[in-house]
Amino acid sequence: MTMRPSAVRLVMLVVPSLVTIGALSATAGVALALQERTIRTATTDRVLEVASSLAELPEVREAVAAARPAGTPDDLTDAAGLAPVTAVLQPIAELVGEAAGVYYVVITDDEGVRITHPLASERGVQVETANASVLAGETFVGTEVGASGPSLRAKVPVRDASGEPIGMVAVGVLESQIASELDEALSALRPWAIGALVIATLAGSVVTAVVERRFRRLDVIAAEHAQMRRTTAALREQSHEFRTRLHVIHGLVSRGQGPEALGYIEEIVPVRRAEGEFETSGDGRADDRPIAAATMRAVQAEMLDLGAQARFDLDLASDLDEGLVSVVTNLCRNAAEAGATVVSCALRTEGERVIGSVEDDGPGVDPSVAGRIFTPGFSSKHDASGFGRGLGLDVVRRIVTARGGSIEVGASTLGGARFTFDLAVAR
Repeated sequence: MTMRPSAVRLVMLVVPSLVTIGALSATAGVALALQERTIRTATTDRVLEVASSLAELPEVREAVAAARPAGTPDDLTDAAGLAPVTAVLQPIAELVGEAAGVYYVVITDDEGVRITHPLASERGVQVETANASVLAGETFVGTEVGASGPSLRAKVPVRDASGEPIGMVAVGVLESQIASELDEALSALRPWAIGALVIATLAGSVVTAVVERRFRRLDVIAAEHAQMRRTTAALREQSHEFRTRLHVIHGLVSRGQGPEALGYIEEIVPVRRAEGEFETSGDGRADDRPIAAATMRAVQAEMLDLGAQARFDLDLASDLDEGLVSVVTNLCRNAAEAGATVVSCALRTEGERVIGSVEDDGPGVDPSVAGRIFTPGFSSKHDASGFGRGLGLDVVRRIVTARGGSIEVGASTLGGARFTFDLAVAR
């Protein structure tokens, strides 16, 4: 099943953030697990080392050996019977326990009766988790539940001079203490995790913004391409129709049927005639410049259709060429379509260059878009045709620059926009 483009876009925008947050969460989880494992391993090593050291201590071995005759498996001794030995070992147990940072240090006789314990009430009582294997000579490390609750403990046998087990040393750390150490580690890790999450979120937002910006740019490009395709198709159809009409006009003119040709043209494009169609200045006459005369009449007729009047001031050494016709007609049409009611065009020849201007009384050009009005497809007017607008000024720019000239836009004395340009005289 193919995903829709909108769904693909949504996935591409969301996935980077999800991946970042997921990776951060996994990293934090691994770090927490490693921290817990490190704390537990260190605690295990500590209790085992303390228990082993005490079991090897000569004072402990001698005291436990002295307590051995105090009871039997069938007649366990009590706290009173172990009091002399407890008096010797309890201070040692408390000192070692405090120095090692463990919860308790318990030393028992060969039946598992406690000689030492942090609580006096537990002394002389047999341990609930007496391991026969420890009293038989094996070492135990693990978590058990005793009188003080669950604890991680190490149990090491105490041996006499011959190596026979005569008691054991049990050293433990409460699981609640391990959990407390883990909480402290987590508290130390939390600021780093939060900081990393904030940075990751910001980074994800930046990536998302960049991707979204690219998507928007692609949308604009796609819209421009679609508009260009519609414009190209429309121009192709118009070009075909125009060629057909030119063939008809050519046939009528070649047969000497001038009036019929004019009638055919006026059927295609009804021409409105204005009083005082154009005015010129300088030495030349309109009859000497037939293309200029025809261009001015055509522009004035088109301006009337758009609700505007066109005025011309020409001082040219020669007739208009094709490039100048295109520049003048496009600038005048652009002014009328923008809402002008008066359009004034001036052209003059200075040496080998033509200097021109087209100004109007319309709304003018917004300075914020003045730098973009000559780009292909740009238009401040609504495109009701669907075939694209904003091509006229681009055509003007290309013609002017191709002939070594320049074009600028500014404010008009008529109140609207003023386009000034210069270009080389056509050869």
